[in-house]
Amino acid sequence: MFKDKTIVFTSGTFDLFHYNHLRMINYARALGDILIVGVSTDELVQSYKAKPAIPFQERLAIIEALRTPDLVIPQHTLEHTEIVKKLNIDAFVVGDDWFGKYDYLKDLGVEVFYFPYGMGTSTTNIKKNIHDLYEVTLEQQRQEKPSMLK
Repeated sequence: MFKDKTIVFTSGTFDLFHYNHLRMINYARALGDILIVGVSTDELVQSYKAKPAIPFQERLAIIEALRTPDLVIPQHTLEHTEIVKKLNIDAFVVGDDWFGKYDYLKDLGVEVFYFPYGMGTSTTNIKKNIHDLYEVTLEQQRQEKPSMLK
């Protein structure tokens, strides 16, 4: 704790920012007095999945525009021991798709919360919906084109 304040850290890619991202950040905010949000750099994200649709600087600006975080920082690694020690983190929140991955932080005295995204909105689902809708639109456009006369 920092002067009797509970410091909470959450992090993510926050690509195609959506409702579940907001819910997780608000949940993290409710757990403490100071909320620090880490936004994964493009390089970090590409080390374990596809490149984000929204560039890092824009994703960072979106999170900075929220009123809930006290501090927004770049996240360069998925290993959080150093950041926990440097920033005196008391609690860590991450989506439950990472369940168990950050249990090692408990050994550092950090409470770890795996936020349940549940079914529904996710960046992956949004990308799939956009792709599927675009495919339908392209097919409709192909069918609507008049045939060329010779």
